[in-house]
Amino acid sequence: MTTANQTAIAKYKNSFLKEVEANVEEGHWVRMCMQCGVCAGSCPLGNAWAHPPQELFMMIRAGKREEVLASDSMWMCTSCYNCIVRCPRKLPITHIMHGLANYAHRLGIAPKGQPTRETATLFWNNLIKKGRVNELTFSLALYFKDGFVQGIKNALNMQAVGLGLVKARRLNPMEILGGHGVKDQAGFKAMIEKARQIEDRKKGFAK
Repeated sequence: MTTANQTAIAKYKNSFLKEVEANVEEGHWVRMCMQCGVCAGSCPLGNAWAHPPQELFMMIRAGKREEVLASDSMWMCTSCYNCIVRCPRKLPITHIMHGLANYAHRLGIAPKGQPTRETATLFWNNLIKKGRVNELTFSLALYFKDGFVQGIKNALNMQAVGLGLVKARRLNPMEILGGHGVKDQAGFKAMIEKARQIEDRKKGFAK
């Protein structure tokens, strides 16, 4: 058997599919997709996807690792669950999309500057400080994520909304001093640390 043939056979066996099955939430369902396209047709953002779900699944099965993990398509999912409800094979498509996004993020190769990814990262970094999201500092982080000047512009554009939230007692300006958190801070920190230990054990992702 020639080297070219051996390479072709190795590629056909597709280690990327196995990688997805081992490391992505519900990833073992990918091989069950029959490419009917109902998921794409059911998605409210279907016309905005570079790669709709069934196309991503085919790319995974074709071994296109870099194209899949660098795609921003899985970050487009809004968790409406239309795809799951209408899928003839009941694939957990929403979970797979989020699983792919999380895996790409963990590997550090998710697309830079993707709004959903940036918002999710800011949200998580805010949440883990005290166990509850500080609405004021989270909003400010969103406003200023593209620089100081743009942050000022964003804040001025949203000032009417902000004042309305303050008047309705949905936003407390004093949150800037740290805000509230969960009662059991020690327990919360221990939970986060345990989760990080589990993630650390996954650093040698199966391939």
